[in-house]
Amino acid sequence: MNARITLPLLLSAVLFLSFKCTRNKGEGDSPATATIEYWVTKGDQTATLQKQAATLAFGTTANNYSSIEIDSAVKYQSIDGFGYTLTGGSAWLINKMDASSKASLLKDFFSPTEGIGVSYLRVSIGASDLSNAVFSYNDLPAGQTDLTLSQFSLSQDTVDLIPVLKQILAINPNIKIMGSPWSPPVWMKDNGSSVGGSLKPEYYSVYAQYFVKYIQAMAAKGITIDAVTVQNEPQHGGNNPSMVMSAAQQADFIKNHMGPAFRTAGINTKIVIWDHNCNNPNYPISILDDPAAKQYIDGSAFHLYEGEIGAMSGVHAAHPDKNLYFTEQWTGANGSFDGDLKWHMKNVIIGSMRNWSRVALEWNLASDPSFDPHTPGGCSECKGAVTISGSVASRNVSYYIVGHAAKFIPPGSVRIESNNGTSVQNAAFLRPDGKKVLLLVNENGAAVNVNIKYKGKWAVANIPGNAVVTYIW
Repeated sequence: MNARITLPLLLSAVLFLSFKCTRNKGEGDSPATATIEYWVTKGDQTATLQKQAATLAFGTTANNYSSIEIDSAVKYQSIDGFGYTLTGGSAWLINKMDASSKASLLKDFFSPTEGIGVSYLRVSIGASDLSNAVFSYNDLPAGQTDLTLSQFSLSQDTVDLIPVLKQILAINPNIKIMGSPWSPPVWMKDNGSSVGGSLKPEYYSVYAQYFVKYIQAMAAKGITIDAVTVQNEPQHGGNNPSMVMSAAQQADFIKNHMGPAFRTAGINTKIVIWDHNCNNPNYPISILDDPAAKQYIDGSAFHLYEGEIGAMSGVHAAHPDKNLYFTEQWTGANGSFDGDLKWHMKNVIIGSMRNWSRVALEWNLASDPSFDPHTPGGCSECKGAVTISGSVASRNVSYYIVGHAAKFIPPGSVRIESNNGTSVQNAAFLRPDGKKVLLLVNENGAAVNVNIKYKGKWAVANIPGNAVVTYIW
């Protein structure tokens, strides 16, 4: 064959293959050829995280609908994950299930390929109020102290929590775990009680070593603690267990005790402050304003039982070099599926993401039909993502709230620009594989049409009333 014919053919083949490879990376896909898949959960539960048979196509046909414009060139924070708190009570309920049911449940929650792909977990350091009983890792008879922590023991966690965590890690070895204390050992507190009170200054250094021992003991069990918060809800002393800690006390503890103790021990676990409501952003800001404390701090964590989610952006503006986490919001016994679905998607998932959070966590993973277990005085209405009765598990609303994000937005994804100029709330993400994800919630009772606009083309999306939709292309 003539070489003058062969060479152009060869060049054409190379160009075609190059174009094909670029398109297969996802981010290089032209909106004209990409199709949008989507999953829907409706408030009336006629669809729950249901993949739709139809797909959407990008085009340029004019219409009068509002547009959500996505710009993947404008990037914001990276995402660490979505998930729950694996409370002591949750672990106890899961661990009592028969082996087959337990394995199936854990795969459904934690498998990135066969489940919803939960990628972040919070656990309590010692008991939370959703444990069967109050305990710490260094409980002593009244009047005794243990300054060397020689009697420190994870024994209570080895019964249920650690075995369940190990099964989860076998399913998803990359899951990140945050630890949060509800109370230190009562002998360290000024009121000698698991409820309220404050940490005695003379025990600041001992309590810093308590954190060190916890992280090291969990590591010895094969469990890496990626981050710890200093105190769960430090301005709420009425829970059982709980402890009150002012911003000045937390700053003192971190800069003079906890931070140096971690550094000396060679611990890389992140230190996260606040871990309480959005109504008091000045608490974390005041701590971060102290350079001696700030050097040890990774970021701040938030709940939304009071305040507005936008407060997180105020903390980001004051200290943009520090991370933000959304670590807890409960669904309750008296909540409605549709009401909780819309509120939590708007605030906990979309709201926290649009306000710089790297993480969005719902509260307890599991409860029984009576919303147990809990400590005396602990939350008696906290509804798990799953209700477990014996070995039978039924999914509740927070399974779908988290599932709409965790299943489609893996760790390492980045939030990207998307305008909020329509009647639906949204957040958009660019995944490591180049695909784009758009989360939408329609709080209106009626369906809404909007344009999903990307790179100069758009697709018309019909969003059912009282529904959450995840789009991916």
